[in-house]
Amino acid sequence: MHLIMFDIDGTLIESCDFDADCYSEAIKNVTGHELNTDWASYKNITDAGILDEFISEHDLTDQRDFLHKNVKESFVQLVQAHLEVSPAREVDGAIDFLRQLQLRTDVEVAIATGGWEETARIKLHSAGFDISGLAFASSSDAIERTKVMQLSESRCSNTLFISKTYFGDGVWDKQASENLSYNFILVGNKLLHSKQIDNFQSPEAALIHLGM
Repeated sequence: MHLIMFDIDGTLIESCDFDADCYSEAIKNVTGHELNTDWASYKNITDAGILDEFISEHDLTDQRDFLHKNVKESFVQLVQAHLEVSPAREVDGAIDFLRQLQLRTDVEVAIATGGWEETARIKLHSAGFDISGLAFASSSDAIERTKVMQLSESRCSNTLFISKTYFGDGVWDKQASENLSYNFILVGNKLLHSKQIDNFQSPEAALIHLGM
């Protein structure tokens, strides 16, 4: 059995820009402070991880639980408002590619996102994805991306895999994959990587990188 795991933002959905804007706005609304959006400067590039580091940097640790709760609530509201006006779009071919993989008897599909579960599911639904029955984990479960991936894997119906692959779009996805000895396939062109696809319009191109 092969495990094929997916990131969401920038990988399955064209959501990086509006998602980042809503996230930054939510933090500013709740804390009054501007967020540094140089994502590479953070240790854990997940919704929960970035916020946790932001809280420490601004000496707000006595309000940590309050801020996590209220920033998330504000973020959910902002994402919902955006999607009501402009629904999320799949990365070309992503919905059909997931469906094809789910039909295979030698594959288990899973989702592991650095986003919070609430906004992740809202965006997937808006873009037309049906992930019912898929193993799923997010930064609502853990701050570190590697732990999110491990949790998603642990929630799969199978536990023995002959290969493990992660589709992602960022350098943090690549690093987490390397740390966990996952085969990494880059979606898009945000970095250089030997195994890369622009989108999922050609399932054959993705399957070649999977060795299937």
